[in-house]
Amino acid sequence: MHRSILPFAFAVIAGLAAAPPAPAAEANAPAFSIRSLEGRTIRLADYRNRPVVLDFWATWCGPCRASMPHLNTMQTRYAKQGLAVIGASVDETGPVPVRKFADKLGVKFTLAMANDDVIDAYGPIRSIPTTFFINRRGEIVRRVVGYIDAETMDGYVKEILLP
Repeated sequence: MHRSILPFAFAVIAGLAAAPPAPAAEANAPAFSIRSLEGRTIRLADYRNRPVVLDFWATWCGPCRASMPHLNTMQTRYAKQGLAVIGASVDETGPVPVRKFADKLGVKFTLAMANDDVIDAYGPIRSIPTTFFINRRGEIVRRVVGYIDAETMDGYVKEILLP
C-alpha cells in the first residue's frame, strides 16, 4: 500500500520544487546601512516610498554575472517610476576589485559592499544571487534565490511598482 503513495508523493514534491518562488508574506524590509563602492552610506530609509530591488551577489558567481544585464535593464526601464536597484556584493576582496568588475560589465545601478549586519537582517543568505523585491511601503514582496531571467524579473519589478 505504501508503494502506491510514493510515486504520487515524489511527483508532488518535484512539482513544488519546480514551482516559481511564491510571493513573500509582505513583511517589512529590515533597515540597513551599507557603503557604496565610492564610500558613501546607503540606507534603505533613503529610498522611502520607492520600489527597491536589493540583490546580494559576488563577482565570482556565474548566475550573478548573468543577472547583471537584467538588473541594468530594470534600472534604466523603470527609473522614471522611482525604481532603485541596489547590488550588495558579498565579495571579501573589498570595493576596488568589485568596481573594476562592475565597470567591465557596464553596471549602471547602485553597488555597495554587503556587511554582516545586512546579511544577517536579510538572511539567511546561503546562496547567491538572492534578490529581494521591496514595494513602496517598504514591504518585502518577493525573495528569490538564484538566477532570474529577464522576463520573470520584469514581472516581479512590475509587482513592486504598484502604488
